[in-house]
Amino acid sequence: MYLAQSFLHSLIAALIVDTALLAWKIEAPVVRQRFRLLVIVLPIISFPLYQFMTPDRGSALFRLDAYFDMSRWLDLELWGKVPAGVLFLLFLVFTAVVFVLQEMLPIARHTLSSGEGALDGVRPEPESRVTHALEGLPGRKPEVFIIDDDAFAMFSSTGKEPAVYLSGGLVEKLTLDELRAAIAHEIGHIERSRRPAMVLIFILRVLMFYNPITLMEFRRIVQEEEKICDDVASSITGDRAALAGALRKFYEADNEDPAAPLEDASRLRDRIEAYSHTLLIEERISRLEEPAAPAVNTSAVYLIVLMTILAVNYYVV
Repeated sequence: MYLAQSFLHSLIAALIVDTALLAWKIEAPVVRQRFRLLVIVLPIISFPLYQFMTPDRGSALFRLDAYFDMSRWLDLELWGKVPAGVLFLLFLVFTAVVFVLQEMLPIARHTLSSGEGALDGVRPEPESRVTHALEGLPGRKPEVFIIDDDAFAMFSSTGKEPAVYLSGGLVEKLTLDELRAAIAHEIGHIERSRRPAMVLIFILRVLMFYNPITLMEFRRIVQEEEKICDDVASSITGDRAALAGALRKFYEADNEDPAAPLEDASRLRDRIEAYSHTLLIEERISRLEEPAAPAVNTSAVYLIVLMTILAVNYYVV
């Protein structure tokens, strides 16, 4: 019952949240992320909450008044032999296996390999462009290392000693202002990774490893996180155009080679991932090239969405 209802509650919450974001034209990524978090959090707590409110929630009498009774569908026998509930469980098992293979195992491998030694990077020279870019950033700055690689690459590591890693090819192509804006974006990731809310999101994703709706919504939250860090970088540097220029060069680097032929399923998956990544960069560039939208108070809308999800899902069993 918990598996079935948490899946349905996630699906309904996602539909309500997406409808609200469109209806109220909510564009601020930090606000959108807060709304999307409802899709992950509420389905985890809704089942025990509703059971506490109505202990006979699973009874036939309650189900007669329900909007949607999933047990009727799960008890159906397909082809007169296989219960639909078996296929539903297999679907959740498949989602869990994909989650373990695509997300948990890479994290485990990265954790084990990171203990073997640090990345092979060097600190920038005192008079290098990277050093000058850092001088234009306020506040405490993380360590910056340059990796000997012509490809465009930039990422940050978190923890007690956070650091930003740049590829040599990236440093050569970006202007000083673009380099400063790109580093500021990574500083945003480092600062936000320390927030309890971000840690909570990762934990909840693991707890709902079987739920495809939660896993998809987590990816959308990560996409909003990139836009939030774009805003952090823009507030630090005061230069949205520089960050847009840096992203445009990333975009051009990703699309300069013709697409390789599809050889197998893994190649297709990589192409899909690359296409999704390209669409996100295009969206971020367009957003940065437009004037920043004014802040809007959406507290009332948030409360309406929260109460709507709780009210609708109460009658979905």
